[in-house]
Amino acid sequence: MTEVSKSIGFLLAKSYQRACAIYNEKFGRYELTPQQFGLLRFLWEEDGVTQVELSNRSHVDRTTIGGLIDRLEHSALLKRVPHPEDRRAYRIFLTDAGKSLERELAPLAEELHVAILEPLSPDEVEALILILQKLKQ
Repeated sequence: MTEVSKSIGFLLAKSYQRACAIYNEKFGRYELTPQQFGLLRFLWEEDGVTQVELSNRSHVDRTTIGGLIDRLEHSALLKRVPHPEDRRAYRIFLTDAGKSLERELAPLAEELHVAILEPLSPDEVEALILILQKLKQ
């Protein structure tokens, strides 16, 4: 049996904890969870997608994505608009406040990325990304 401190589950969990700690240092004053920030990033890439599209792109289940949207809507960072062609669906749009956060948060996201990956060489970063993409499947 693998030693606990060398097990994949333990190492992934500790890596995630470290990433969250760095995230909280950089983003703590914005009162956004990493998941909420991730959702905003998807909308900064393409605004006005449906809740189902956001769920599929972010690999977050539909119930959870609904809660994330609720909280961001309550914070006035996005809004739901009825889909013009499908009465069952809503399109999710950033508000002006949600759009303006991109200018402020994008540099912090880059700092976060650099800080998390700081211990790794460029080749190790590339290998890590490939490995994590395989494990995600």
